[in-house]
Amino acid sequence: MLTYALQPDGREPLYEQLCRHIREDIRAGRLRAGEHLPSKRTLAENLGVSSITVENAYEQLISEGYVASRPRRGYYVAALGELLPPSPVSPVPRVPGGPQRPAWWLDLSGNQTSPERFPFSVWARLMRETISGDSAALLTPAPCSGVLALREAIAGHLRSFRGMSVHPDQIVVGAGTEYLYGLLIQLLGRGRVYCVENPGYPKLARIYRSHGVVCRCAALDGQGMTVQGLRESEADVAHISPAHHFPTGVIMPVSRRYELLSWAGEREGRVIIEDDYDSEFRLNGRPLPTLQSIDAGGRVIYMNTFSKSLAPTIRISYMVLPPRLAERYLARLSFYACTVSNFEQYTLARFIREGYFEKHINRMRLFYARRRQQVLDALAESPLAPRSRVEEAASGLHFLLCLDTALPDAALQERLRAQGIHLASLSDYDLGGGGTPPHRFLINYSNLPPERLPEALRRVAACLEEAPAP
Repeated sequence: MLTYALQPDGREPLYEQLCRHIREDIRAGRLRAGEHLPSKRTLAENLGVSSITVENAYEQLISEGYVASRPRRGYYVAALGELLPPSPVSPVPRVPGGPQRPAWWLDLSGNQTSPERFPFSVWARLMRETISGDSAALLTPAPCSGVLALREAIAGHLRSFRGMSVHPDQIVVGAGTEYLYGLLIQLLGRGRVYCVENPGYPKLARIYRSHGVVCRCAALDGQGMTVQGLRESEADVAHISPAHHFPTGVIMPVSRRYELLSWAGEREGRVIIEDDYDSEFRLNGRPLPTLQSIDAGGRVIYMNTFSKSLAPTIRISYMVLPPRLAERYLARLSFYACTVSNFEQYTLARFIREGYFEKHINRMRLFYARRRQQVLDALAESPLAPRSRVEEAASGLHFLLCLDTALPDAALQERLRAQGIHLASLSDYDLGGGGTPPHRFLINYSNLPPERLPEALRRVAACLEEAPAP
């Protein structure tokens, strides 16, 4: 009987682990051509997994040619002939954190945007006009903060859209927020304590720690990061997303914002990083005022990206530094070259300046509002409706789905994984302390295909059937 140690830790689906083990045994000659493999039920019982997990592994091995299925007789090791190595070989080492993403039948929590919604025709025309009309500027090295035309366009957009009065010299453009975080650490200092929200975006804490700084977490309540949590963390720098927190969706009220500004003003050197990553997609009314716009002490660094509003592959982000930090940046870090191509910077500047960005945002806001309603309608009409409720603030591109079940989050996710469905839980974003409430799952509707939703929700409901409601 085949016996393998499978690890249900979420890093690699169980069926992929099983598939890998059997494949390695076949290639090493431990399983010989023509050998009869255990039935799905027998192997599932022996390994303590579901029959669907074994079935998915066998089907993958059949598609790769390692296993053959014979009607009414079962599964057999295929004859590989000269493809087999002459002697057992060791498997290729896996890079930690580097496995490819599974090809899900449906990813209910994915944050990809809809590619067909990108304004390709307008972007292509503007780039052609930029190349033909600004050839000299395109080949002139950009300042360390980015080309002036783009910084002026961003300042104008922030003034009209976010009510922010900023000078273009306060703006620094970079290839993605991850690069800008590295600049900020150099600008503010590695000797400071950085604090992020918990639950929160796990990659953020990893980026800070990879730069050798102390990064701690502060808990959230219904109004966002708490000042008490900040004090307990002994932080000098607070990284928050007040307009729409990920993943809880909490919107920070103005009272809490002033509390945080007071915290920042209590001691010299304290700074707040305001991450405004998807503020454009508040579905009801205009976006809330930024923390930076009510900051009278120059303590807030504002950050945003075009990855959410345009496309993830447009790696253009920017930060707005308070005047004193902008001066320090030019004095200490101006030797860095801007990491965004001039071709893209000048094209984006025209895209914003000529009104296409605002039109695109308005069009996408309507599209996402309709898509959100389609998802909510599908939920209401699905067998999942009696055992679920939605938590949201009609902002951003996701909401939390609360499920009435006694099944542990990880167990439900494993069942869904076997069905080809990815559903992230709130606990997946717990950065330490285990304080996240259970049975809350992330639904991101930015690129969900409506035609697959009814079947996906039926599968989720079926996975809950084996677990009684609490």
